[in-house]
Amino acid sequence: MATDPTAAAPRYVYRFGGGVSDGGKGDKNLLGGKGANLAEMASIGLPVPPGFTISTEMCVRYYDEGEQFPQSLRDEVAAGLTHIERITGKTFGDAADPLLVSVRSGARASMPGMMDTVLNLGLNDETVEGLATVSEDPRFAWDSYRRFIQMYSDVVLELDHGAFEEALEIAKEDRGYTLDTQLSAEDWQALVKEYKAIVLDQWKKPFPQDVHEQLWGAVGAVFGSWQSERAKVYRRLNDIPAAWGTAVNVQAMVFGNMGDTSATGVAFTRDPSKGDRAYYGEFLINAQGEDVVAGIRTPQYLTLAAREAAGARAASMEEAMPEVYAELAKVFDLLETHYRDMQDIEFTVERGHLWMLQTRAGKRTAKAALKIAVDMAAEGLISEEEAVDRVDPAALDQLLHPTLDPAAPRDVIAKGLPASPGAASGMVVFDADTAEKRSEQGESVILVRVETSPEDIHGMHAAKGILTARGGMTSHAAVVARGMGRPCVSGVGTLNIDAKAKVMKVGGREVREGDILTIDGSTGEVMLGEVPTVQPELSGDFAALMVWADKVRRLKVRTNAETPNDCRTAREFGAEGIGLCRTEHMFFDAARITAVRQMILAEDEAGRRKALALLLPEQRSDFAEIFEIMAGLPVTIRLLDPPLHEFLPHAEEEFVEVAKATGLSLEALKRRSTELHEFNPMLGHRGCRLGVTYPEIYEMQARAIFEAAVDVAERTGAAPIPEVMVPLVGTARELELMKAVIDKAAAAVFADKGRTVEYLVGTMIEVPRAAIKAGEIAEYGEFFSFGTNDLTQMTLGVSRDDASRFLSVYVDQGIYAKDPFVSLDVEGVGELIALAAERGRAARPDIKLGICGEHGGDPASIAFCEKTGLDYVSASPYRVPIARLAAAQAALRAR
Repeated sequence: MATDPTAAAPRYVYRFGGGVSDGGKGDKNLLGGKGANLAEMASIGLPVPPGFTISTEMCVRYYDEGEQFPQSLRDEVAAGLTHIERITGKTFGDAADPLLVSVRSGARASMPGMMDTVLNLGLNDETVEGLATVSEDPRFAWDSYRRFIQMYSDVVLELDHGAFEEALEIAKEDRGYTLDTQLSAEDWQALVKEYKAIVLDQWKKPFPQDVHEQLWGAVGAVFGSWQSERAKVYRRLNDIPAAWGTAVNVQAMVFGNMGDTSATGVAFTRDPSKGDRAYYGEFLINAQGEDVVAGIRTPQYLTLAAREAAGARAASMEEAMPEVYAELAKVFDLLETHYRDMQDIEFTVERGHLWMLQTRAGKRTAKAALKIAVDMAAEGLISEEEAVDRVDPAALDQLLHPTLDPAAPRDVIAKGLPASPGAASGMVVFDADTAEKRSEQGESVILVRVETSPEDIHGMHAAKGILTARGGMTSHAAVVARGMGRPCVSGVGTLNIDAKAKVMKVGGREVREGDILTIDGSTGEVMLGEVPTVQPELSGDFAALMVWADKVRRLKVRTNAETPNDCRTAREFGAEGIGLCRTEHMFFDAARITAVRQMILAEDEAGRRKALALLLPEQRSDFAEIFEIMAGLPVTIRLLDPPLHEFLPHAEEEFVEVAKATGLSLEALKRRSTELHEFNPMLGHRGCRLGVTYPEIYEMQARAIFEAAVDVAERTGAAPIPEVMVPLVGTARELELMKAVIDKAAAAVFADKGRTVEYLVGTMIEVPRAAIKAGEIAEYGEFFSFGTNDLTQMTLGVSRDDASRFLSVYVDQGIYAKDPFVSLDVEGVGELIALAAERGRAARPDIKLGICGEHGGDPASIAFCEKTGLDYVSASPYRVPIARLAAAQAALRAR
């Protein structure tokens, strides 16, 4: 198709600063979060260094066209540089008064530390002299140049950054210095010469002196970092689509390292760990931004109150720079009111002048998210419904599990900063790869590092907790751990870590890899050994938010449970019934497994019925306890599902024990076991197929259900609502036969007891054929419960137990957007569910529809259930609150 020559060329560059804002906070998809917020801050009059944003659309085109830049973009960037030059009065590449810029990434979703940044770009052998003259500070100029060479060589040229670090350490040792700030202008000048020699040796070319070559190299590196391994891992962990791309922000440099009236810092408008309404942050005098987050220097507190609470000696910003602090506090309040959310802010002070470099919605712990949302609703800043929509349902998982028992003894060996709350115990490991490997083997690990970097992301995710020797409350380890919900203790300066020897020393004690440590991210304590835990108390902010969520959600939330303890836990978490009670778990109980085996080994129906008579009172007792706990709520009970051979012994000693208990010979027992063996048990003699061939099994279970229901109704007055589920149905005839067995058992019990209870008979839709023939099956089924675990296996032809070997590769390659056993495959399995729901309702308008697979606790899957119009979801007990909140959010968004 011919190209229209009159069509306007696409635009890729958007300016901000100096009274110009080509975008705003609503342009996050186009400009990325950072670019949109820079434009927004500039538009409301905040002091933002001028710059421009290259859009995410250009990133997508960059990869589509073989990592090339079109001439039209080069022209737009040139105009963007002119915009910065006009406002600053400086010229890019000018030897007398050079314009220096930063080149930073900025994706739609915050990805802290995952992508690359280049600062001080525009310095070369000539412009460094000009910077020294206009700043009247040669030391600052040469320090800036060495920082630029080191960063550019790492990010753009991909050289070994360790060589530069080593050269710096040797330079300090030779001069007897311990701090970078002790080096003079001449020292830095000499180090620049060494750095350039390292570049020539490793890159085989001189360090680039052309500032435009530098700029395009940095832009390409930032786009390239979108596809870095660490960025891919972070996107996979946080469900960020690879197709989004990143923006690039080019901005005039402002310097926090121009003496004692300059500084740089990171701050939050509220405490991101606890949610308290108090300014929270750190800063460093005479430093650049990476110094704060890298943990190279110990940062100072922002407020006097925080400094006093920590017992720190170094002056807070409120004390050291009172006028700038007062201006910053006004900016905090303005930004929080404007964005109506807690903000994460980066700022620089250049010779007493405050500059805002970034604002974004701050990452926070689940506890803080709850408190901030509830507090902001109470303050009138947001509505109750907005508060419900603000909290990530998956983050609630941080609050629903045990914390350290305050009464338990603790062998505290060190204390650091409480960087991310929660507690964890595990064996010590000193590198990310080992953490990942040990975790895959089922072991709990604590990742111990001097300081973490983006390359550690996979190990941080695998670890139960993170411990670092360096870094503050806003270091990489702290920010990423809070986002992941991992406990983290940072800045433990007393740790002496030797990662190669796999040992650390602290307070005269030695801890080796494999030793057990406990960390408390709420107090900063590090303890030797494992410390017991206690259950959390879910009240206060949590309870308030759940009340608001329940007001707006439409979907009911049930639980998957069959033990009394799980049932009670689920009730405490707000479950509105049981969506799946697996009866086979009851059969494995040690007190009744012999009777189960006698039933399986019986030669005829009479023998089976004799064994089943022994199981009947046990099953009745099981159901009665569950009915009492659920107090009149619906309880869906799945009749026996697994193949019978799973109940038989496997080891020789077990065969001997069973033969003795059942009175069978060892030979007969082994012969029967061989007869029951199946090559593919998942698709074999299980589910309703057992009921069709041995209807007496389902008859016994049905009788136990109805006897228990009547007994509980008479004893408590709270009549239970049993929903009898027939598993693995694929044809209407199977359900017709099983429903007849169940109804006959109910009639017999009701006649014996002289009392009836309401009940339903339905099926689990887990065979694709059942979804297709749902209209016919609904003639006999009063409810459908979608068993998404098996439905996913059968639809995809993938075993859930074996898929872990390759599914991560499938997700990385974009074959599946997410692991289909974690989040519902909407396009495949979801289509079958929607089809079955439509056909089921057409045949039986009042049919009850729900899901009971593990997807019932996944927020994205719950959103699908809301859209499809299901009646309920069922989740494991600890995921019930997550499902309640996700269902409320789905209802709000459906409006």
